[in-house]
Amino acid sequence: MAYTPLELAKVAASAADAKKAIDIEVLDLTKLSDVCDYFLICSASNARQADSLIDEIEEKVFKQCAVKPLSIEGRAGLSWVLMDYGSVVIHAFLPEARDFYRLERLWGEAPRIEFGFDGQPAGA
Repeated sequence: MAYTPLELAKVAASAADAKKAIDIEVLDLTKLSDVCDYFLICSASNARQADSLIDEIEEKVFKQCAVKPLSIEGRAGLSWVLMDYGSVVIHAFLPEARDFYRLERLWGEAPRIEFGFDGQPAGA
């Protein structure tokens, strides 16, 4: 079954929400970047939660979209883990690292895609 990059981002956001990720944001980079279409940015309270969060995202995306990440970087340190799905890049941070790198500010002109608590777009 084919999936769109936005559908993959939705599945990943829903998985992050299921594992109690903090401040989940999806940035639409389709008009701003040639590298990818969407960033999913979220935070975990601690390294253990970050590890669980990455596992959940990888499992749910594979189950629903039948795709594995091209790479996962930063898993050893867990302060910033990057999951590269090509058209979607997932950034899972510990709060201190997220405050330091401020990706949302760097990509401040990128439209945000709003999600409800169940990972679906607000108002859907």
